[in-house]
Amino acid sequence: MLKKATSTGTIRTGAEYLRSLDDGRNVFVDGERVGDVTKHPAFSETAKTCARLFDVAADPSMRERMRYTDPDTGRSHLRAYQIPKTREDLKAKRLASETWAEVSYGMVGRTPDHVAGYFAGYAAVPEVFAKGGQQFADNVSNFYRKARDNDLWATYAIVPPQIDRSKPGHKQSDPTLYAGVVEERDGGIVIKGGQQLATAGVFSDYLYLSCIHPLAPGDENYAIGVVIPMGDPNLRLYPRRPFALRADNKFDFPLSSRFDETDCFVVCDNVFVPWENVFIYKNIEVCRDQWWKTPAHSYGNLQAQARYATKLRFMMGIAKRMNEMTGNDAAPPVQVQMGELAALIAIVEGMLESQEVKADIDRNGVVWPSKTALYSVMALQSEINPRMLDIVRELTGSAMISLPSSVKDLTSPHTAGDIGKYMASATSDARSRIALMRLAWDFIGSEFGNRSAQYEKFYGGASFLVKMNMYRAFDFNRCTSMVDDALNHA
Repeated sequence: MLKKATSTGTIRTGAEYLRSLDDGRNVFVDGERVGDVTKHPAFSETAKTCARLFDVAADPSMRERMRYTDPDTGRSHLRAYQIPKTREDLKAKRLASETWAEVSYGMVGRTPDHVAGYFAGYAAVPEVFAKGGQQFADNVSNFYRKARDNDLWATYAIVPPQIDRSKPGHKQSDPTLYAGVVEERDGGIVIKGGQQLATAGVFSDYLYLSCIHPLAPGDENYAIGVVIPMGDPNLRLYPRRPFALRADNKFDFPLSSRFDETDCFVVCDNVFVPWENVFIYKNIEVCRDQWWKTPAHSYGNLQAQARYATKLRFMMGIAKRMNEMTGNDAAPPVQVQMGELAALIAIVEGMLESQEVKADIDRNGVVWPSKTALYSVMALQSEINPRMLDIVRELTGSAMISLPSSVKDLTSPHTAGDIGKYMASATSDARSRIALMRLAWDFIGSEFGNRSAQYEKFYGGASFLVKMNMYRAFDFNRCTSMVDDALNHA
């Protein structure tokens, strides 16, 4: 059982979190059902990383950074669930997300604060859900309080399977290919079908199942928003191949051994959802509006950008240390490339903070991050991230691929002499140099690193969709009014 937050500040610890994962959840790897994810080699080390998030938030010295006090109840809650009323509140949420991101150097993307931001956004504007019936708005608010009071971690699956995108869901060869309603009962509804992509689903408490793709008339069965416990016996999680299974030591696999959050395909096999866990029911309009007429999408992506900026600082640190180790740090061509890298990172950092400075306050006193600041950087991320990775590749040359086969070569009597002599640098011994290059390779060249690059390209959706978000958010009137003025005075 999770401890409920009280006025005395009782909060969830890492140990409590790890125990909660042994709930019978159905996770399948290599055709076999995983028993306890905290003990399976595919997930155990990442589970420990996730537990550290809760321990950081429980640390008394991090109280002001990671938690806030509800003014009505006096209870302590994660900043992730705070509904900001001032720009300083928004800044505090961003700083808390950066602190959590630093635990994994920005490599774990869907930490608890991501979807917590969505639920904070929903609870801030419950009238959007009330369009489908007041009971659904009440359900959203009640679950928000439950998640907030218990430091819960939710992830989401909000994209239909890539089966036949030329047809809407209700015209697929089987109407239950996409997750949707197949039965209504007095006590709730039954969900059947698949959905993607529940990143970090293995490590979460709840799944939020909904749809962010455009839905057509006839797709009402898929126009839902429900929460499902990860331990539900009729919910199945199919992670992509876990990189940690191949990462047999932390020296050769310093990132993939600890930070593989996994991405899961979700199958609902007649999952029963009680009415209190239903927020949207067969309502295409509400299913669409939850993303854009609440600050949910903005809060969730404020976290995503805070995490991304943290990851970019880590990337810059790798590049800087590699230059220092090879003696190239003072070379003008290297400084030019590092300057370009720094400029791109500074743009991301600046747009992140701009979301706070240019934030809007709605009629209810709720602060919304600036959409133009958010979507501008998201729209360009799929273009600038590959450019930054290419710069790091150019700076390293062959260094990342001219390494010994494993850490064992450092100690074997057959190889240690050569490795110690030829793998050293002017400023470090062979072991230190190889450790840094292994870190760089795991970041940029390994299977884990390439998944990370793919994640950054598509985590916010296809780039054309994000650019359409930017189109809707931009103030074109300010621009065209100057053109009209110029024409009127010609």
